[in-house]
Amino acid sequence: MAERSFKEEVKLLRLRAGEEFRGEGILAVTKALLQSGVTYVAGYQGAPISHLVDVLADANDILEELGVHFESSASEATATATLAASVNYPLRGAVTFKGPVGVNVASDALANLGSGGVKGGALIIVGEDYGEGSSIMQERSHAFAMKSQVWLLDPRPNLPMIVGMVEKGFELSEASNTPVMLELRIRACHVYGSFTAKDNVRASFTLKDALERPVRDTNRIALPPMTYAHEKEKIEGRWPAAVRFIAEHKLNEVFEGDVRDIGIVMQGGMYNTAIRALERLGLADSFGNTRVPLYVLNVTYPLIDAELTRFCEAKRAILVIEEGQPEFIEQGIATILRRADIQTRIEGKSMLPMAGEYTGGVVRDGVRRFIETYRPDLVEGAAGAGNALDKARLAKAAGAVAPHVHIRPPSFCTGCPERPIFAAMKLVERELGAHHVSCDIGCHLFSILPPFNIGNTTMGYGLGGAGAAALNAKADKRAIAVIGDGGFWHNGLVSSIGNAVFNRSDNVHIIVDNGYSAATGGQDLLSSAAHNDIRSTRNSIEKAVRGVGVRWVRTLRNTYDVAKMRDTLKEALTTATKGPKVIVAQSECMLNRQRRERPLTAKAVKAGKRVVRERFGVDADTCTGDHSCIRLSGCPSLTVAPNPDPLRREPVTKVIDSCVGCGLCGEVAHAAVLCPSFYRASIINNPNTFDRLMARMREAAIGALQRRLERRRTAAA
Repeated sequence: MAERSFKEEVKLLRLRAGEEFRGEGILAVTKALLQSGVTYVAGYQGAPISHLVDVLADANDILEELGVHFESSASEATATATLAASVNYPLRGAVTFKGPVGVNVASDALANLGSGGVKGGALIIVGEDYGEGSSIMQERSHAFAMKSQVWLLDPRPNLPMIVGMVEKGFELSEASNTPVMLELRIRACHVYGSFTAKDNVRASFTLKDALERPVRDTNRIALPPMTYAHEKEKIEGRWPAAVRFIAEHKLNEVFEGDVRDIGIVMQGGMYNTAIRALERLGLADSFGNTRVPLYVLNVTYPLIDAELTRFCEAKRAILVIEEGQPEFIEQGIATILRRADIQTRIEGKSMLPMAGEYTGGVVRDGVRRFIETYRPDLVEGAAGAGNALDKARLAKAAGAVAPHVHIRPPSFCTGCPERPIFAAMKLVERELGAHHVSCDIGCHLFSILPPFNIGNTTMGYGLGGAGAAALNAKADKRAIAVIGDGGFWHNGLVSSIGNAVFNRSDNVHIIVDNGYSAATGGQDLLSSAAHNDIRSTRNSIEKAVRGVGVRWVRTLRNTYDVAKMRDTLKEALTTATKGPKVIVAQSECMLNRQRRERPLTAKAVKAGKRVVRERFGVDADTCTGDHSCIRLSGCPSLTVAPNPDPLRREPVTKVIDSCVGCGLCGEVAHAAVLCPSFYRASIINNPNTFDRLMARMREAAIGALQRRLERRRTAAA
């Protein structure tokens, strides 16, 4: 099940022309696709656009009514290759995935698509995951747009503009026979707002028409000599057509101001931040009225020479607000202005950081620096003093809290079934020593952090096994590779497992099977145990790896059995059997399990049914204060508490209320032969007569023992 359901929200997709749409950015994008007459949509989930895939899945009935085909793609490359339907047919298609890592995966298909060009509109919606909230390496999708000559849209983050750019994106694609990328930052994906809806459009030319009347044009296929013609066509035909369309339809925007000798050029996605910065400096208001002229690039590639020269020619200096590096836009503007012999000073990374997210404070400081350099009279007085005072206050506050706020790196959820896998690995490490561990993308990557400190490298989604390929050598130890079920189906079956079989690798592969594409929001995948009405699930990972030639395979269906997990891993590392060893470690993602079970439990309790929930605790009298249970599991529900025994000073372990009853803490303690201090308690809602009788008997017995313990403590004191 997905992290979030949009079953109610997708009703907004049925709004008719003239009605007001009020909702989230992701829903607005979907509505814009339907208003544009899209014929097919595909995508791979990943922040920040995971919810777009979820919206499309929940809206499948509406899509089918309009003849729109939707697929959850196996990877970003699969999604992009889907756009091949627009190469020969007047079919509008859209795909979506996270960038830039998704664009990395899709680059082969993107290059072929960009080379041959398209007949129908082809739109690639990329979630630009950049900055401190990102879970990936800090790169930009812009480079791929330039490399494959795909036009890049970066709309101002408000719903009317986002919807308009989706619609214009299809038109631009068709006018220039070029695929178009639409870049949405995470805030744009989830911004709330409103726009006036249009009717949904059912395409006049359908997928059925394409199947029944196939078209073949070898000029569109990326093979020599056609590829040489494609390059010439890009420069002589598609580029000028795109420039004309962008200029004629005014996709970029100019906001005039009364300060004529300076200006700011920015990516469309940075508009809200820039306006806020100007407002803080007293040079704009919250409605977007600005004193400093702005040139907003809702299309960041290609740049429009005539628009840029017109904006810059009478100005002393401009500031380019371009988030990320390298500074592609700034370099492009410099080339355009110098070729036109316009000597306007270009500031950008000289005033703003070369790297890092452009937060409100960062942009405010950069804009202030620019204004103070070229028009200091605009920030003199109260505004400048106020900003200086704010900065001093922030510095003082940061200094006061810094010693008391600890770094909080990402970690496994409470009850996560992946914790016991790495706890077992730590136990094996105690006996066999440290091993080289190749990691993968997914929740399991948190194992590189405390308390596990396991993992040497990670090379990409599904490439955990491939990352250990070079270490397939004769030695006293074997390398271990970890890969999740999401990564396995995305890329790992061939790139990691198939590659290991082909090269007769002797490494050990652990496939973490939690039943979902958990790290991207809990979407179903091929091996999910859940029934899915529109997808095929319940396909065995073990059968798949055996199908490509793996002979040594063990499937563990309860990862919380730490002792069995430990013994199986030890066997894989020491067996005389040659060839890749694969352990499939299965247990349902606890987050998804709780999403599934909690509503059912609440409903049962409300209906008066007997419901039993398990919780764990620690016997303070038995706990030695060793805390190996905490060090070997890292569960957020485990903490320390004062020792109730006045004769003992070591704090004891305590289980807090967030416990979900997975039992890992006790399992780890017992597998490590540490202590018997953990106990399991059953919490019963709507108890029956027998439950009440047993509770009274237990209370009487425990009460007697507690009173005796209290007397001993009083005597000792």
